[in-house]
Amino acid sequence: MVVAGADIGTECVKAIVATDDGKVVGRASVPTRGYFQDCYQEALGNALAEAQAKLADLRATVVTGFGASCAPLATRTVAETLCHARGAFHHLHRPMTLVDIGGRDPRVLRVDAHGGVTSTRSVRKCAVGIGTFLMFTSRHLDVHPTRLMDLATTAERPAQVGSYCSVFAEVEVIELLRQGATAGEIALGAMYSIADRIMEMDRLDGTVSISGGVCEYFPGVSRALGERSGCPVEIVPEPIMAGALGAALYAIDAARGGQA
Repeated sequence: MVVAGADIGTECVKAIVATDDGKVVGRASVPTRGYFQDCYQEALGNALAEAQAKLADLRATVVTGFGASCAPLATRTVAETLCHARGAFHHLHRPMTLVDIGGRDPRVLRVDAHGGVTSTRSVRKCAVGIGTFLMFTSRHLDVHPTRLMDLATTAERPAQVGSYCSVFAEVEVIELLRQGATAGEIALGAMYSIADRIMEMDRLDGTVSISGGVCEYFPGVSRALGERSGCPVEIVPEPIMAGALGAALYAIDAARGGQA
């Protein structure tokens, strides 16, 4: 028996195909562009190809993420918080403070000893779009997103990117360039700006776990968050796929007749 889980996000669409024992046999991630449903079909098709399976083989499909409504034939839709918590717990098997940092809405989740979510905190409305802000910063600094951290390490101190509003922060980046701040200083300042937005959401304590695409492409955010909070920070294995993995695990439940 094979099932699928998909996380249809604002920056990337991720899909996982798994067997009924939880083994991942296919995975794919494609950039979000154009219509969500087209990206979803592409990602799911790529994951099925890697799994050497066909769409007709799927016993259940669970979707999550901003564009989940664009997959009308899915078996179930499950909230992002639940999917990221379940995906992270599948790897770590312990209670945790989980920070999910995706392209749009970052969240701080408290996850209990059974993998359940006991509380959720989100950023203020104007601070959404963290991943999009970092992509914007990379483009204006003329580096690939995965090299933004390399650029940040060249700076002795961060430039001040102080706004919690993503739109105003983008304006600040452009203004800093006009003022002559170095690319490294701006890159480092952007990382610290994201860390400050996360810390505003909730108190961080103990070991902080991070999932989502931002820490996959911008690992400097994890480092900045550790420095700002004083807490050890660990990145969940394959962080960008955590939501899709959680969705696939819920799909296994659905295929077995349980509640997703």
